[in-house]
Amino acid sequence: MSSDRRVKWATPVVATVLVAAALVLWRGVALAQGDDNQPEAPTKQEQGDVNEDEMRASGKELYDTSCVSCHGPGGIGQDIPGAINGPPLIGVGELAADFMLRTGRMPLAQPGPQAPIKPEAYTDEEIRALVAYVGSLGDGPPIPEVDTANADVARGGVLYRANCQPCHNASAIGGALSYGAHAPALTSVESTQVVEAMRYGPGEMPVFGEDVFSSEDAGNIASYIEYLHNPYDPGGAGLGHSGPTAEGFVIWVLGIPAAILAVRWITKEHRRRKREVTDA
Repeated sequence: MSSDRRVKWATPVVATVLVAAALVLWRGVALAQGDDNQPEAPTKQEQGDVNEDEMRASGKELYDTSCVSCHGPGGIGQDIPGAINGPPLIGVGELAADFMLRTGRMPLAQPGPQAPIKPEAYTDEEIRALVAYVGSLGDGPPIPEVDTANADVARGGVLYRANCQPCHNASAIGGALSYGAHAPALTSVESTQVVEAMRYGPGEMPVFGEDVFSSEDAGNIASYIEYLHNPYDPGGAGLGHSGPTAEGFVIWVLGIPAAILAVRWITKEHRRRKREVTDA
């Protein structure tokens, strides 16, 4: 086969190989990201006409079974040497309880710099009961009602990049902080929990009150984070949206070897003829 014909056939072959590799890589990233979305906290209207007293009584029963050993009777907290000492819950409100339970931070898996995110330990009904009981222990903020359907996503992006990106990364994949703490990924956190975190300030996160972000702007930020769950990728596979490190890795491991192999294959005939001339 002549060099011209080899070049003619090489182009579609190399293109097919690169496209196939890109599709495999894209599929792997999609599977790695998964679908870990947590359910939205139900609104007051969705909770129906359940008797509040009965719900709080059910929540107290659950609390006395699963929470009292750390947070003390009636949510007063405790300070016992050698024990896992939970903070007081009096006055934290439904917001804090809902956030900690729906993100799986509570019950605490083990002591550490910060409570890790994990699957919910209770059913939705049990969480609602516990939230109602903790909310009855004192005046505290209620679960926020977040409207992302009518939010300004562009403004939310501006606010996110100015206030949240330094810790949670531009693509909301999280990042390391000091003293063993970290800013968790937000790619599977629902909008209600996003706003709850702003108002509550878990772990190393500062509290962003109404004086910093209005309810409207909090909803705008939540809507932008919701967009980051599945952002538009005009350039192809997102590669986890982790920035130039992942892109450079793919270029060095996949792109450059593929280009070298393509060059070697295209010039194979030329090198063979050159050897024949040299041997002759």
